[in-house]
Amino acid sequence: MPKFFVTQSQIQNETIQITGKDVNHIKNVLRMKKHDKLTICIKETQKDATCEIQNLEEETITCKILQTKENQVETNIQVSIYQSLPKSDKMELIIQKSVELGVYEIYPVKMKRNIVKIQEKDEPKKLERWQKISEVAAKQCGRGKIPEIKKITNIEEISKQIPKYDTVLIAYEKETQNTIKTELKKLTPKAQKKEQIKIAIIIGPEGGIDETEIEQLKKQGAKTVTLGKRILRTETVALNVLSNIM
Repeated sequence: MPKFFVTQSQIQNETIQITGKDVNHIKNVLRMKKHDKLTICIKETQKDATCEIQNLEEETITCKILQTKENQVETNIQVSIYQSLPKSDKMELIIQKSVELGVYEIYPVKMKRNIVKIQEKDEPKKLERWQKISEVAAKQCGRGKIPEIKKITNIEEISKQIPKYDTVLIAYEKETQNTIKTELKKLTPKAQKKEQIKIAIIIGPEGGIDETEIEQLKKQGAKTVTLGKRILRTETVALNVLSNIM
């Protein structure tokens, strides 16, 4: 069943008003008609509503709520990915697959060894494009939320954010001993109590994270981890780590 997201303001009594680009998608791409059913997720509550289309207008689609239930897809583990800006369209792949695997939010990061340089004037369009990819992926895989693609950040700002997480892990090719499993075991007591767990993963660019950046992050409490004997491409790391954590 097709899935769409709305805000609480779009709900009136037992009906939901769908507006914006979703109207065109429902009418002209999916070619849905009156009485067809779809799933609508309310962003604020992360509840899924099974709905029936009552009326299709040029800019609005009115749906009747048939049933509402809690979305069971989201977990108590919130994984934030700090992804160094990769070349070409690799960021799009990283976002799409990370959303499918359960990422909570993604921060694009400027690092010393970045090959890609995004001009400040181009940043809004990039973020809009990336957020749309996150939304489409969330709809496709039945997520209860649309992971947010944050503004482009840097190592200094990440260092300030470290204390808010239960653990911050850096995928580092020069680390040979410490593993993700070792660090995650430290969170077992919280996991057993089903408490919310916040994990951050920091991923470097194609050329790896500069050693001065590693030291800066470690001073604030981040831990380097090995992903095995093979060196993974930057676009593979997020998928590897998310799969292991989830």
